[in-house]
Parts: sequence; structure tokens; C-alpha cells
Amino acid sequence: MIMVNSTDKKFFEPERTIADEIRDSYKAMSDLWQGISAFSDIPNCVTVYGSARFQEGHPYYELARAMGEALAKSGFTVMTGGGPGVMEAANRGAREGGGLSVGCNIILPFEQKLNPYVDRKVEFEFFFTRKVILRKNSIAYVLMPGGFGTMDEIFEVLTLIQTGKLPPRPVVCMGRDYWKHLAVFLKEGMLAGGTISPEDAALFMVTDDTAEAIAYIRENIGRQLPAIAERPDQG
Repeated sequence: MIMVNSTDKKFFEPERTIADEIRDSYKAMSDLWQGISAFSDIPNCVTVYGSARFQEGHPYYELARAMGEALAKSGFTVMTGGGPGVMEAANRGAREGGGLSVGCNIILPFEQKLNPYVDRKVEFEFFFTRKVILRKNSIAYVLMPGGFGTMDEIFEVLTLIQTGKLPPRPVVCMGRDYWKHLAVFLKEGMLAGGTISPEDAALFMVTDDTAEAIAYIRENIGRQLPAIAERPDQG
């Protein structure tokens, strides 16, 4: 079940005063600024998205953990939403791989516990500001299996890349059995219906192999970050 942040809910209520709008505009600006200032000095960041529901021992938890470790050993910083499940697994793997692990936690009306593997954190009042910071400084995005939130993230990232609002960045979907359903929808729904172009369907890759994912990320950021692209795997 997805719980709505009470601050977000109030922000979208129809009956609001100018004072409400000014107050929340400053809150949103504060959210953005704390994220920008906290993470602006972090190099080579890769954001990992995915469900909070998978626990240790689940194949997707362990895949996210392995991916976090592989990213860290390849010189990348791992950023997540800071919560449990896939987020915890990726942060945990990053720490186990000797890398920096950061989290963008969300303040909810119930306690959302920050996972214990985050080295640096920021807590946000709004989901939309948190999403901006999760995306802003990262040079690549890894999508693990997830729910509505994860679908929201992948389609927003792909839309921004498609429209040129976000520089071209590698997008990797981990978990072939899960993401094959999205591939069918893109091919038989969007592509066949003419709502996307063939090149749009090639904006991401799907794999179960962490080494293949790292190679794809390196290859696609090579021109911008040659030092990372050429760095040998430490694993």
C-alpha cells in the first residue's frame, strides 16, 4: 500500500489561500536546496529505484544488493530513496563494495525508517522535490522491479530523455522476468500504436547480469566521463 505524504496532499487541496501557496512554495524550495547542497559534491552517482517490499533473501533484494556492490566497486556512488527493500539492498551492496551510499528519504505521516546502510541522507517533505534530487545529479539510473512509484520513475526519466529535458543517460532495468511485460507493452501497445518511435524503445536496456549492466553504463557515459568508463573493475 502506498501512503500519501500529508504535505503533498495538502499541497493539492483545492481550497488554498495565497498564504498557503507561499508557505509551501518556500517549503518546496527548501527541499530542493537541501538536496542540491547536500549532494552537489558527490561524483559519479547512480540512482537505484525499486520496491520497498522485497526483504533480504528475496531474489530481487539480492540482485539489487549485488548491483549496489558492483556499482561501488566500479567507482560509482549509489543513491536510493533511503527506505527498505530494494533501496536498502542497493545501499547495503554499495557499502559492502566500499563505496559511498546516499539516501533521499521521504517524511511520511507514519514512520518510514531510513535503512542502516546510508552514509549521507536528506529528508524531503514533498515527493516531487525528492524525485528531482534522485534524478538531478545522477549519471545513470537502475530500475529494479517495483510498483506504481517505480513505474512513475522510469517513465518520467524516459520522457525527460526523449524530450531533451534530461541529457542522454543510461537507463538499466534489472530483472528480465519482471520487465519483459513492459517490453511487450512498448512493442505491441505504444510502438504498434504509433505513440513512440523505434528509437524511444531503445532508451533503456534489460538484463539480469550486473557485469552487463556496468558495461552498458560505462559505454554510455564514456564520452562524458572517460576516467570512470576506463576504470577496471575492482571486484
